[in-house]
Order: sequence, then C-alpha cells, then structure tokens
Amino acid sequence: MTPALDEREFELVNIVGAQLAANQREISRQMNLSLGMTNMLLRRLISKGYIRIKQLNKKKTEYLLTPKGFSEKLRKSVKYTLKTINSIGLIKKHFMKTLAEVYTQGHRVFYVLGESDFAFLIEVALKELQLKEYILIYIKDMKDSKPDGVLCICREDVGGVPKGCRYINFINGLAQDEELTTQGTMEL
Repeated sequence: MTPALDEREFELVNIVGAQLAANQREISRQMNLSLGMTNMLLRRLISKGYIRIKQLNKKKTEYLLTPKGFSEKLRKSVKYTLKTINSIGLIKKHFMKTLAEVYTQGHRVFYVLGESDFAFLIEVALKELQLKEYILIYIKDMKDSKPDGVLCICREDVGGVPKGCRYINFINGLAQDEELTTQGTMEL
C-alpha cells in the first residue's frame, strides 16, 4: 500500500487535477516553491503513480492525474468534508451549551455581532434548543449601540465592549474549547 500524500503532495495533486497549471514553472508559482522542489514533488508523485506525464513536444510537458491520483484526491476530499461536518456539529453543541446556560440565568435578548457562519450557528442553536420567548437581533458594529441584552461576539476585530455589557465572545470560547482544538489534530 502506498503511503498517504503529505500536504504539499496533496496540494500539487489538486493543482494538476484542476488543470490550474500547464507546466512546472506555473505549478511552482502557485505553490510558492522553487522549481527544484516542484520538480522533486512531481517526480515523487509520478513514481508513486498519482501523476503521469504527457509529452506535447520537445519543450512542452503536460501533467495529468492517473486514476490512482483521482482516487486519492477524492478520498482526502471526503475525509476533509466529514471532518468539517463533525467540527460544525461540535461548534453548534458548544454554542447550544453556552446559550442554554445564559438563557437559564434569565437572559432573553441576544445581540449577534458579526455576519459570519458563527452568527448563523447561533440562530440555529437557539432554534434547536426550542427556547421560548427570546429575541435575536443582528448588529454590524458597536459604534452606535449599547446592547441591553447579551452580546454574542462572532468576529475577531471587535474594538471593545461597552462597560457593563454582558457578552459572550464565541470566537475566543471556541479557541479555548479542548474538545474542538483537539479535533484539528486529526490526520487527513
């Protein structure tokens, strides 16, 4: 059995598979590698059977994925997709736990700062918790508002939070959640 592709090899397989580069120089530029390193990676992938060469003329060479190369690209893509779906589930679970605690403390008004996918997950988490009588308000920035409820921060570039404002920084909370951070170590 051939060992799995490392990150650079997989990147090269993706570039060749998507036909984003016609020659070594273009591949080298896209991967931000030297021509020598690109050549070495191409030769390694050719010897492993993931890529084949098609000589167009004396000076032009085309690189193509073999069936084995397509298979490995698909396998890694599926693993990445499954890992992403699992991570989203863990993030939503974290949000649900945090929001349920705040709701139990009597808070019913939630201001969501940011327009990211995290902001959407807050709405999904609140709906899945099937909480009664809560208000969800989206705000774009803190300049003109001092939320009278719980501020749910869903972006990194927050300048500051008004004094006395109850808030949850979901970005920082995720970075500190051990269950989520250990998920990033799973090998593709």
